Amino acid sequence: MTDEREIRQTLASALVEAAKSDDRIVVLDADLMSCHATKCFKEAFPDRFINVGIAEQNMIGIAAGLATMGKIPVAYSFAPFATRRCYDQIFISVAYSGLNVKIVGSEPGVAAEANGGTHMPFEDMAIMRAIPHMVCFEPTDATMMQKALPEILAYEGAVYIRMFRKKAEKVYDDSLSFKLGKAYRLREGNDVTLVASGIMVARALEAAEQLVQSGISARVVNACTWKPLDKQELTLAARETGAIVTLENHNVYGGLGSAVAELIVREYPVPIEMVGINDEFGQVGKNAYLSEIYGITTKDVVEAAKRVVLRKRA
Repeated sequence: MTDEREIRQTLASALVEAAKSDDRIVVLDADLMSCHATKCFKEAFPDRFINVGIAEQNMIGIAAGLATMGKIPVAYSFAPFATRRCYDQIFISVAYSGLNVKIVGSEPGVAAEANGGTHMPFEDMAIMRAIPHMVCFEPTDATMMQKALPEILAYEGAVYIRMFRKKAEKVYDDSLSFKLGKAYRLREGNDVTLVASGIMVARALEAAEQLVQSGISARVVNACTWKPLDKQELTLAARETGAIVTLENHNVYGGLGSAVAELIVREYPVPIEMVGINDEFGQVGKNAYLSEIYGITTKDVVEAAKRVVLRKRA
């Protein structure tokens, strides 16, 4: 079921509400107010909103400066420009300096659709999680984004939010109790664990339903915080199911699959298959078409799960 709320609108509205009681919150946008629905923040707090224009490196520098003055800056742009275009500024001015800056990168992976390869980040989480102490988070739907924001604002340090802008498949309701760094078990299973994030969570749940027909019981875990990973939940999944498939709308090199494999090989080695982008650049196309081209559909997840269960049994 598609969510009624867009994630971008939910985040912008939640920032307005948070800013009513916390005058430290400042929003910076790289001339993408319509894309990010941040006009509502500008209207509510015009003196705490800065449109820097198409100048992302400068945006991060300004955000770092505001953080040194005790503010909580939230800096927005499309994901490739919020990360790789201003990577050195993030690394040195924000992270190395130990500053409290929140960075939002929108339209991750195939969600960039018609914007094509230049705007289609398959590497943003890989480079951001390589930065020491950087927290990397990808909300699943609007409810999770709304629930996560208070924790993100309260966290003293740099956070990268990889945000699908529009209406996602609805996974959570208001009963969600969010904790940054926690992985959420959405379905029980004994034969394999599907570890997913973002738009891939709904596909993991669909795949788990289909795998029942093949006699495979699939657990589904939402690893919405890529860094730090939930060591306890993921290690338990490896112990109890003996096989893992990771799902990501991102390059498998340095992405969620890599992060999970790095953890599991140390804690409890089991067979792992990775469903994600295999070392490719982006291109123009709709989400469904690109998902098929890059091999990240529900069908691809089902096939990967069958392969990894065979490997486990062998």
